[in-house]
Amino acid sequence: MRGINILTSAVLVLLSVLALAGRDGVPGVYADEPGSPAPGLKQGDLNHKENRLALSASPYLRSARFQLIDWHEYGEEAFALARRLDRPILLDIGAIWCHWCHVMDEETYADPEVARLINEYFVAIKVDMDQMPDIDRWYQNAVMAISGHGGWPLTAFLTPDGKVFFGGTYFPAEDKWGRKGFRSLLPSIATLYREGKDELLTQAEEMSRLVLAQQQAGLKAGELSPELLDSMARHIAEDFDLDFGGFGTGTKFPSESGVEFALWRGFSGENAGLLARALQTVDAMAEGGIRDHIMGGFFRYAMDREWRVPHFEKMSYVNSGMLRNFAQAYAATGNAAYKDIVEDILGYIDREASDSQLGGFYASQDADVGRGDDGDFYTWTPAEVDAALSPLEAKVIKRYYGIEVLGEMRHNRAKNVPRISAAPEEIAGELGMPTEEVITLINGGREEMRESRGSSTATAPFVDKSKYSSRNGMMISAFLEVYKFTGREDIKKKALKSLDFLLANSYRRGEGVLHATYPGGERVPGFLDDNVQMSMACLDAYEVSGYRFYLEAAEDIMGYCLDNFWDEGEGGFFDTALAHRRFARKPFEDVPTPGANAVAAMILDRLFYMTGRDEYRERAGQTLRVYAGSAGKSGHFASTYALALGYHITPPPHAAVIGRKDDPDTWRLLKAALGTYRPGKIVTLHDPIEEEDDDLPYPPSADGTPVAYVCIPLEYCAPPTPEASKVSELLQTLGIE
Repeated sequence: MRGINILTSAVLVLLSVLALAGRDGVPGVYADEPGSPAPGLKQGDLNHKENRLALSASPYLRSARFQLIDWHEYGEEAFALARRLDRPILLDIGAIWCHWCHVMDEETYADPEVARLINEYFVAIKVDMDQMPDIDRWYQNAVMAISGHGGWPLTAFLTPDGKVFFGGTYFPAEDKWGRKGFRSLLPSIATLYREGKDELLTQAEEMSRLVLAQQQAGLKAGELSPELLDSMARHIAEDFDLDFGGFGTGTKFPSESGVEFALWRGFSGENAGLLARALQTVDAMAEGGIRDHIMGGFFRYAMDREWRVPHFEKMSYVNSGMLRNFAQAYAATGNAAYKDIVEDILGYIDREASDSQLGGFYASQDADVGRGDDGDFYTWTPAEVDAALSPLEAKVIKRYYGIEVLGEMRHNRAKNVPRISAAPEEIAGELGMPTEEVITLINGGREEMRESRGSSTATAPFVDKSKYSSRNGMMISAFLEVYKFTGREDIKKKALKSLDFLLANSYRRGEGVLHATYPGGERVPGFLDDNVQMSMACLDAYEVSGYRFYLEAAEDIMGYCLDNFWDEGEGGFFDTALAHRRFARKPFEDVPTPGANAVAAMILDRLFYMTGRDEYRERAGQTLRVYAGSAGKSGHFASTYALALGYHITPPPHAAVIGRKDDPDTWRLLKAALGTYRPGKIVTLHDPIEEEDDDLPYPPSADGTPVAYVCIPLEYCAPPTPEASKVSELLQTLGIE
């Protein structure tokens, strides 16, 4: 990169060291339970008290409260101290769910000599990336520009005004594995700052400009056209792994929007091969180790091409994406196996990842339980299976899930990641028993293993109960997607309860939504992602309920975004509101959650289709054009943008049900519309008693009988119908040649 070329030979030497500090595949010790004291330190130790992170709202920062390091939270107080002392800043960015963050906390930052060096030569700042995603993304880009590595923990060395001059990811305390440890590296960096400060500050300033220029260079405006959409579809198709599903041929991250785009293009007949690729991907994830076959839900990603061995943290945004993908795969194919996986994910969320009393969904579940752990709670030895089950159950389960003498985990080769290794029919043939009996043994054995692990001395990994608006919006929308295709009223009820909780606690009319609230009343301002995902959830809630408050809330939140996040110069939305902006970014790629600008464009188009207000469609088009010249280069990372582009230039059908809410036939028509698989469809319910005639999108029937209009916006409508089957037929066929 050009940024590295400007640096002096002395700096290049250090950068060559830092470049070795990649996160993945690093051997080492593992974390204690989050929040526990560092090794050798106990609460009440006469020589050591809690540091200032004990007062933090972040569970990740509080987990470091017993460290000897004089940590600060990110803010002007810390930067002012660095300027006053004329010291460089050591910035640590991580998360409570991050395995290697725990390793570095427990191994490196717990080392007394490392702590002494940091306290003597640096101002130390610790950041929770979940709490401050804007800070994380800026410094990720800067460190990747310097070292070629990103990820968590992110370790950056800054000038007192916050510009990066060195960076990497994981660092041990002592030199090992061919890399420098902090004991030797920290004095070198401090000396470099002290003796070559002027040149270093100049280089840091230049690097900051280069990172900003690279961000801006990645955004190129263009015109919107069917040809652009076709080109993006080809790029996304090229990213699929034809052998094992998913995207790429290395580490595999789920791509919610990539699968959704492929399902849509396959359904529309534009790319028949994409439908096969989408189903291949969901099948591979359903069978592989990225799925937690025993405890339920999906892990964050797989470390291999075949989806066999995951990183074991569970993220709410991953599981909301999996809910959407499997619900849509079920709706598109009618395959009940996909519905079973939906039920499995819902069970995990209900047990571990949601607030059943108040409503709302939790942020994540950790990968680790204790020291020396690497997914031990989620992996199994043959002996553990034998101890939990009857001999016949154990035999079937070990064959079905591939639990063998030699497992996949490097720290304990007896440990196996459960994955589907044989079909029930195959096992039935091998054992000479009916397939139905094998299935019964599998289901019963899985439940017994879950109960055994849950009641054993192995404490379940820590759950971060923070309720981030963006992740709650995604989960609420996913729950409502499940409701549409299953008709489960309990799922709809849970989703609306959670939405009502978030709107009551994190939303104020004209002020958008908060990123999060914490015990004690601390309120973190919302980012673009928080606002658009909550606006999308409100639109989904309006579709399933007909309650106009949700539509009004969605409009109000997007109005706030247009007033506070919109780039008046070039169009598109910044990721932070002007009043809270620290770094200027306009994200559109899915890294890893759906790109916020693409989601905003979809919302604006949906609002246009629902309200008829032309300014929404104009702003959607403006947003999409900002990225049209460069989006194709992003491949599957632009899948949400591709969906938004498709729904903009090829308007999806709109089913408008006109009927009184106290008439069962109204709900029959609405449920038929909701339950029909047609990607991107718009469904609205209008009660003539609640809405003035001028506000109704279409006239009611002459005799008051509920009817549904199915239309292609801006083009034509089919004749109104009172028949639910006709509504489904029209939604599946209207506008498709």
